[in-house]
Amino acid sequence: MNFILTTHNLTLTKAIEDRVLRHIEKLEHLNSKVIEARVILDEDSTKTPASRFGCSIRLGVRGPDLFAEDRAEDLYVAIDRVAKKIEQQVRKHHSIIRNRKHTEAARFKVKNQESEE
Repeated sequence: MNFILTTHNLTLTKAIEDRVLRHIEKLEHLNSKVIEARVILDEDSTKTPASRFGCSIRLGVRGPDLFAEDRAEDLYVAIDRVAKKIEQQVRKHHSIIRNRKHTEAARFKVKNQESEE
């Protein structure tokens, strides 16, 4: 998996990088077919203090990419929130694929039963 971490108007520290990597590793564990993960961290001092720091994650998977973004007054809170959002999307994406396989198998089974009768 390719991992790209970029920052805007923000100094990247080891603690911030470790937190982001921990969340990305969890996402990779949930879906091993992630091709690429792009994380953008930014600070905008012109916004209100409640939405000063932002974090966005784009996961490249087969099919449409998964994207989540959040803003908060603390960077660590923004990272945790966006990781939770993207984790929910990964879980939903996984269940859709799993259900699709079961649906196809059920159709095939019904078709075979009808042809035997």
